Amino acid sequence: MKINKLYTAGLLALTLMVSGCHDSLLNPTPESVLTSANYYQTAKDMDLAVLGVYNRLQSRKPNDYLLLEVPADNLYMGANTSVAGAPELDLLAVNADNPIVADFWEITYNGIFRANSVLANIDKPTDYKGTQKDQFIGEARFMRALFYFDLVRLFGGVPNVTRLISIEDASKLPRATEEEIYNLIVEDLKDAISKLPLQSGIARGRASKGAATALLGKVYVYRKDWTNAKTYLDQMATFNYNLVPNFATLWKLEGEDNAEVLLAMKYIDGTNGHGLSTAFIPNAGAIDVVNRGSEIALPSWSLMKNYQPGDTRYAATVTEFWVPPTKPTDPPIWYPYISKYAVPHTFAASGLDLPVLRYADVLLLKAETLYELGQPEAALAELNKVRARAFGNATQNYKLTDVPNREAFVDKLLLERQLEFAYENERWFDLVRTGRLTTVLTKEERLFNYATKAPVTVQLSPQAYMKAFPVPLRQINQSGPGVLTQNDGY
Repeated sequence: MKINKLYTAGLLALTLMVSGCHDSLLNPTPESVLTSANYYQTAKDMDLAVLGVYNRLQSRKPNDYLLLEVPADNLYMGANTSVAGAPELDLLAVNADNPIVADFWEITYNGIFRANSVLANIDKPTDYKGTQKDQFIGEARFMRALFYFDLVRLFGGVPNVTRLISIEDASKLPRATEEEIYNLIVEDLKDAISKLPLQSGIARGRASKGAATALLGKVYVYRKDWTNAKTYLDQMATFNYNLVPNFATLWKLEGEDNAEVLLAMKYIDGTNGHGLSTAFIPNAGAIDVVNRGSEIALPSWSLMKNYQPGDTRYAATVTEFWVPPTKPTDPPIWYPYISKYAVPHTFAASGLDLPVLRYADVLLLKAETLYELGQPEAALAELNKVRARAFGNATQNYKLTDVPNREAFVDKLLLERQLEFAYENERWFDLVRTGRLTTVLTKEERLFNYATKAPVTVQLSPQAYMKAFPVPLRQINQSGPGVLTQNDGY
């Protein structure tokens, strides 16, 4: 018998919580605890169910840095606020019991289950208007692809669940291969592209044709299928996306819903906010931002030293000198903290939208693709668009003589991506997919001693098997014996 339950690689929830929304994902609230017997009857029901899919990413994304930034070299854990499982990630000593890894797996499969529920019940309502049904299918398949893209990049092959299944069937479901998961992602995104409207035809915070096209191009880059990557990344020129002139405006409340963001998770301060804006603020707070912070993690010198003078991204990413809010007249002290998300907000409930896909990513992915296709000059033209925005002019643009070989180009590309997407959860993925994990992460310069002008260096021991995280033990234990296998090295 098929049942309406959440698959989390062996553990299924007994009820489906459908999250509603009053204004394009701005204020999701639980409508009720429902079953397929009394839900999915109208187009409105289906709309709310689709918004419930987004809600899973909306709730997960503010904490993604713990898994995707902490193990890399952009930040390190602070000493004032502890998070279970984070110190192990920070030292590349993660194991199968890590709660952060397990939570990521479970909430991501929760999102996949919600997408599957939409697709399984999409034919029930009879009151769709216009292309509404196609839109809902496209959104569900886009989000399922995005969730699986996150999972396959972190764990390799994972259970392939595209329908509602029983608890018994779930306990017998093994891991699919990476190839099988990527094939599903590509299939979902191609269908999403064919069904989703342009950005102008759908509310902000929901997937559009442009977002699906960009994501498929990114997937092909990860597959090193450069021909297909170019096909879809080239198509992005037909949409109305552009770099905003000032990088800093991307991280301000008044800069939301701009021409650069293809998709963002949306929040409302206080009522449906997130904790990311608070997470990096010093414990005593920051003037005109929040009266106290969590100080969970701090910016590493490994990142900070890479910004050149004149790079406007630096001041929009890190604040060097901190003024205690209790004594604003005192001279500032050297106390760098991550300020990329530092907008005025209620403690742990910020209303700043969090980008999922930006046009800058499209340009840098296209630069990588063009280089791999033997077009280095065209590749630099795309990369330099991002670099020129950062410096406000073309004086720091790279020339062909700066990239005499592929190794030099990848060095420049990864540096540009590190500076552009610091704390946006791209660094770990970039190091893994380019094979740089075991060479770059051998050490990390963390705290910089302002008095001695010398960093504190931590030695690390990255291993090749760490390119994949461990399958959570609590998921393995809830599957049948030997069904859900562990990754090598764990």
